[in-house]
Amino acid sequence: MSLKISFIQTELHWEQIDRNLEMLEAKVNAIQQETDLIVLPEMFSTGFSMNSEAFAEDFQNSQSIKWMQKHAEAKDACVLGSLMVRDNGKHFNRMIIAFPDGKLLHYDKRHRFTFAGEDQYYSAGSEKLIFEYKGWKICPMVCYDLRFPVWIRNKHEYDLLIFVANWPEARVNAWDTLLSARAIENMSYCLGVNRVGIDGKDRNHVGHSCLYDPLGEAVTAKNFEGQKTTTVTLQKSDLEAMRQKMAFLEDQDDFDIKV
Repeated sequence: MSLKISFIQTELHWEQIDRNLEMLEAKVNAIQQETDLIVLPEMFSTGFSMNSEAFAEDFQNSQSIKWMQKHAEAKDACVLGSLMVRDNGKHFNRMIIAFPDGKLLHYDKRHRFTFAGEDQYYSAGSEKLIFEYKGWKICPMVCYDLRFPVWIRNKHEYDLLIFVANWPEARVNAWDTLLSARAIENMSYCLGVNRVGIDGKDRNHVGHSCLYDPLGEAVTAKNFEGQKTTTVTLQKSDLEAMRQKMAFLEDQDDFDIKV
């Protein structure tokens, strides 16, 4: 059972929704081969902005979500990425999963990046999301969540972790290290999709988007810093063989998370 993933490492135009959607449309349309998942960076329509009052889209009538649904249908693939949205009077950094049939799921970023003041502008999520697609169980997360292994801990629940991010160059070593660590400790494939370029706050981003296998080894180019769309195919049998040979998940401690 295979899963083909295409992930887009790109620059983003600061707080310019229309321009970002136009740019990303060209990149999505340029994916010529069939694929199952198309993964975009965190806040792909605006960049990592705290200007939620001005740029958060209404969840029920979001231009960007409609854009995702259009391309999910056209490509017959799930499209994933996070947006700033407004829902019931609150703002969220929300991961959207758009399915080819028009169905939507979402995950609200649990851990807000207080160092940048994200906690002052966005509400925290309280529930993990694990969804099944093409026989794979997938757990989507957003950027700063990567630093919190208890929240992410795999209790035989998922096969693939996906992190979308605007992770800056200043801490890219942590990005590389923690993606590999999350794959190892959860015996799961782990994909990190980061942006590149300088944002509106003069923070530089160098990408390093990468897929790691359950042993923490890079499956795709590890330190790539340019703009690029990468497509990779995973085999469920490879994951099952690693888990059967090294049943590390059977030995983990049991615990409950209080939210």
